[in-house]
Amino acid sequence: MPSRTPTEPARSGRPRSAEADAAILEATRESLVDLGWSKLTMGDVATRAGVAKTTLYRRWAGKNELVVDAVAVLFDELELPDLGSLPADVEAVVLQFAALLERPETKTALMAVVAESTRDEALRDRIRDSIVARQKHLVLQGRERAQLRGELPAEPDAVVAARTADLIFDVIAGAVVHRTLVSAEPVDSDWARRFTMLLLSGLGAEAAGRQPGARGPGESRPTGAQKPGGSV
Repeated sequence: MPSRTPTEPARSGRPRSAEADAAILEATRESLVDLGWSKLTMGDVATRAGVAKTTLYRRWAGKNELVVDAVAVLFDELELPDLGSLPADVEAVVLQFAALLERPETKTALMAVVAESTRDEALRDRIRDSIVARQKHLVLQGRERAQLRGELPAEPDAVVAARTADLIFDVIAGAVVHRTLVSAEPVDSDWARRFTMLLLSGLGAEAAGRQPGARGPGESRPTGAQKPGGSV
């Protein structure tokens, strides 16, 4: 998935350089890893990127906006694979998301902006718009694909469908972020499988899945067998 450059109003004059933007955002992430939030300056980023400091200020008002955009382009790397079933797709994107969070530049930058946003409402709004909102397309894509396969029912009410998408995103993102960045525990294939089972089928199915011979979501069942309540 191609990275997106920061959005700003159209203006006259010299056009922006995608190469310069990419160099600046990479330099921002490097500065965060090396210096931390408190010591990061626009001047240091400009030096690392090989551009004038005025170039940064023409694109970003300050380091809050710059760091959020530097994080956002990393999350734009996430893609939802089509592996033929909803459980397989979910497991794959969970593992991909966790691997992204394990990268030092992602981990440092994300935790820095989230911590700073507790004191800055404008920064919190920018995080929501630039990172959270634009990654929800993965949920919408996955749900639509699962509905076409017959794995999920259609949701004709647009308001309810939007709320469901928000909830799914919050559950997946919250669980993976907490596991990797707060608990500092690995997200391996087994964890991703058990999490996906819990997400798609509920607590009862997750407990049943630990029993010998139990089948996970999306696996075939003997004719006449009843699915656990809430399974898809």
